[in-house]
Amino acid sequence: MSAAPSVVEEVVQRPSRDPATHTAASAIATATDLAAAFAEDSARRDRERILPVAEVEALSAAGLLAITVPVEYGGPGLGAEVLAEVVRILATGDPNVAQVPHSHFVYVNALVEQGSEQQKRFLLGEVVAGKRFGNAQSEIRSRHVREHATTLRPDPDRPGDWVLDGEKGYATGAYLAHWIPVLAHLGEGGPLAVAWVERHAGGVTVIDDWDGLGQRTTASGTVRLEGVRVAADRVTSYHLTFERPQVYGAFAQLLHAAIDAGIARAAVREAAAFVTTSSRPYPDALALYDTDGAADDPLVVQAFGEVELQVRAAEALVAEAGRAVDRARADLTAETAAEASLAVAAARASTTAASLEASSRLFEVAGTRSALRGLGLDRHWRNARTHTLHDPAAWKVHHLGRHAIDGTPPPNHGQI
Repeated sequence: MSAAPSVVEEVVQRPSRDPATHTAASAIATATDLAAAFAEDSARRDRERILPVAEVEALSAAGLLAITVPVEYGGPGLGAEVLAEVVRILATGDPNVAQVPHSHFVYVNALVEQGSEQQKRFLLGEVVAGKRFGNAQSEIRSRHVREHATTLRPDPDRPGDWVLDGEKGYATGAYLAHWIPVLAHLGEGGPLAVAWVERHAGGVTVIDDWDGLGQRTTASGTVRLEGVRVAADRVTSYHLTFERPQVYGAFAQLLHAAIDAGIARAAVREAAAFVTTSSRPYPDALALYDTDGAADDPLVVQAFGEVELQVRAAEALVAEAGRAVDRARADLTAETAAEASLAVAAARASTTAASLEASSRLFEVAGTRSALRGLGLDRHWRNARTHTLHDPAAWKVHHLGRHAIDGTPPPNHGQI
């Protein structure tokens, strides 16, 4: 007799949901159901480094990857606050699955901001149909994150079109994508643009060589681009995004904060389950308080209270940051964009601290047994430590401090 399909497999086998039918409530409810399914096998996927292929397909089938597509292009047009909550919930189940489509949502946003009408109709239509965007942005050999050697050069055989060459790293989402947005110079030393490249186009190689200590199953490896032909209508401006007030960077950073908040919540949840089922009380608690178990140890209860307070504060700051991004989008000025960036900076700094603290203190409250490798509880700290390295939290705090002292707005770039 064959085994019953898993919850994830059942979702993939269902008819795909029309994303346009999603409301804020239905998107959050769907994410909650999927997160519970993702959590069941997340420790094994981490331990054996099994890529979440079915899980990512479930996100597509459930219509969640198109919830930010505007109504006029076939989506429900849900905002940043809703998306941040969806991503946070998914990360409580498996932050690897939540991170895979991070750049997908960021480049949906980039397309809405800078794409031509024809590009929006076609590429956003692909998203509504369940297709996924990846990411080929960072370059490991560059001196800093905004330096790029990857270049689009004129195609000698097709006037007006381009040939793309370069190598990208940290390409989260590319391995499981249908389209890979590539950040490249338009001509030698020209402005930065986004080249929309099909995942299996000639000259595109995606290598699963990510070897991080955490977020092990995000397939954040290398993308090689060798003589990739790119039609003129598959190139979108990128540099223009930062020549006016924008929340492009705040939106991307918000989703990172949501992932960290999800890691923190998952760590608290698993620590509580372990303490109530598997931990033994410390001798001092037995002697002084006659406790029945570790969950009754007053020091354990106090530690949980302290961590819970920190995690709740981080979750609240993520929600407020989402609202700030939505407010700025509704009335985009230099002032509203700065307020959104500051709100996201606060969320990012808070979720960094909360995820690291919760995933570390879970061992303190759970005791020696919690360190057994087979339990996989260490994955929460490894995931938090790895994911929070995207952008230093200290710079978020610095910008908050400068603004508090003299009103200096944060810089207008994609990292805040």
